[in-house]
Amino acid sequence: MTKQIKCPQPSHLLRRFWENATGFWGKRGTRLSWVLSGILLLTILLNLATSYGMNVWTRGIFDALQEKDSHTVLSLALVYLPLLAAGVVFGVLQVYARMTTQRRWREWLTNQLVNRWLKNGRYYHLNLVSGGPGNPEYRVADDIRFATESPVDFATGMITAVLSATTFIVILWMIGGTLTIQFSGMAVTIPGFLVVAAVIYAVAASGSMVLIGRRFIAVSENKNQAEAEYRYVLTRLRENGESIALLRGEDEERNGVDKSLKMVLRAWRDICIQTMRTTIVSQTSSYIAPVLPIILCAPKFLDGTMTLGEGMQAASAFTIVQAAFNWLVDNYPRLADWTASARRVALLQMSLDELERAEIGRVGRINRCERKGAALRLRNLSVTLDDRTLVTGAEVAIMPGEKVLVTGESGSGKSTLVRALAGLWPWGGGEIEMPAGAKLLVLPQRAYVPSGTLRRAANYPEAADSRSVEEIANVLKKVGLGHLIEHLDEERPWDQILSGGEKQRLAFARIFLQRPDIIVLDEATAALDSQREDRLMVLLSQEFKQATGVSVGHRSEREALHGRKIVLQRGRRGAKLVSDVYRNPKPILPRERPSMGLLSLWNSSLARRTFRQAEPASRM
Repeated sequence: MTKQIKCPQPSHLLRRFWENATGFWGKRGTRLSWVLSGILLLTILLNLATSYGMNVWTRGIFDALQEKDSHTVLSLALVYLPLLAAGVVFGVLQVYARMTTQRRWREWLTNQLVNRWLKNGRYYHLNLVSGGPGNPEYRVADDIRFATESPVDFATGMITAVLSATTFIVILWMIGGTLTIQFSGMAVTIPGFLVVAAVIYAVAASGSMVLIGRRFIAVSENKNQAEAEYRYVLTRLRENGESIALLRGEDEERNGVDKSLKMVLRAWRDICIQTMRTTIVSQTSSYIAPVLPIILCAPKFLDGTMTLGEGMQAASAFTIVQAAFNWLVDNYPRLADWTASARRVALLQMSLDELERAEIGRVGRINRCERKGAALRLRNLSVTLDDRTLVTGAEVAIMPGEKVLVTGESGSGKSTLVRALAGLWPWGGGEIEMPAGAKLLVLPQRAYVPSGTLRRAANYPEAADSRSVEEIANVLKKVGLGHLIEHLDEERPWDQILSGGEKQRLAFARIFLQRPDIIVLDEATAALDSQREDRLMVLLSQEFKQATGVSVGHRSEREALHGRKIVLQRGRRGAKLVSDVYRNPKPILPRERPSMGLLSLWNSSLARRTFRQAEPASRM
């Protein structure tokens, strides 16, 4: 039985994100991660050395200007060119190392998460369990991107800030010295007054930012979720455009789009308010920082104890130290965005963790066994979801080559049973037995057409080039899609172009190409008329005499045309198999053309003979 996925504490989510993300530098990662990290650290040190050189150069040029030493001014002007070139080169190298690290890290983490997401149908299971993470595709596409870009930027900025602060604090201490203030006949001496001022100013600015922007993380997370929901609504509108257009549902869809958009705009309004608050601090800081060191150095410059060059060097160093100390002030909004994205990625990871633990523990899950004998055998099979039992106590054995119709009223659990047979629905109890190596193919009512070429769609889920064009063309002719042969290698939106009947016939083409041992059809001919359905059944009966067939439906005209009928009846404690009847299939006469199930003709050799004597069916 599945359990509801509970949302962990935010701190647990961040811890879970780091546990997996830092694997990029571990045994599961690549050596390139350490190479790129080393290059990034080296460029940070080289840029720091360049900044120090610029700071020293500032002192020299202003002292030379104060002394009106033209020779020194000219020499320093020439020295500035290689300093400038070095700064540009090191800056470009740092950008390369930083962005390459981000790109490689994102690629690694995305591969790790997508592999787990697609394994064992977990991408489907997450849609069924209660409390599962919404919009996993947005978390993979956008949240992983931001969750891997920002930490690299933060690490680069933090290392730069710490090294810059350490280096230029020494310069401030040496240049600034002590400051003596006369107050009411008392002399107050402040050692390293520029350093003290820089620290006090940075603490005040950072504290103000944390206080004002304390809700930024929650607001950013709400904004990301609203954006994901809005994108999902628009995607559904595009994917179901035909149905919506036929039903004239534009107004109702517009209401849904407007409602989702209002949530997005409300979230962005909250972001705007928080950004306005943090801008008060950051904007004030940007205006005060360049002016404050000049004002602080002015008394010493005016009394002649500090040269103009020293004053300008101190102002430059103060600005660098202040920027280093205020790193949090400048990056707090982005840090909040990263925290929100990292939590969303971690929630998807933890949801996959729960599904994975359930797979390993096998608690509350259907056991699939490989045994000889029956083509399909259900032993005390139950299918559950959360606290609901959908199917209970199913006991059935279907022998090789047998053709069975599973029927029941709508909502009795027929499609759920099909998903369990295919291994797509793992929750419940009991066993499903199949022979070792048996190939099972399930055709649902809604045929899936992947993006790309028709050749890929016909071979799906195998590779597009797994079969030749000639082989595919022969099969398409069999199922009545010969008019599509010349378009096999064209990339077009076939899911929108093909009709419902053409999609179902394309799905049947996969049966002839993949040659399964067990075929399960879940209302797979709902979009076909009787003649097209009949012709496909004859083709299947001719080429798959030894295959086991299970046809799922609720139309009464199918009953007489199967060798066996199983009835599924809904009850309070779950649907049960209440009837299992063996029948003699009736032959089909030319004047009798009921709408039949695909597998209904498989047991009737007389039907095949009378069909050949009948008038040719119309072109499919």
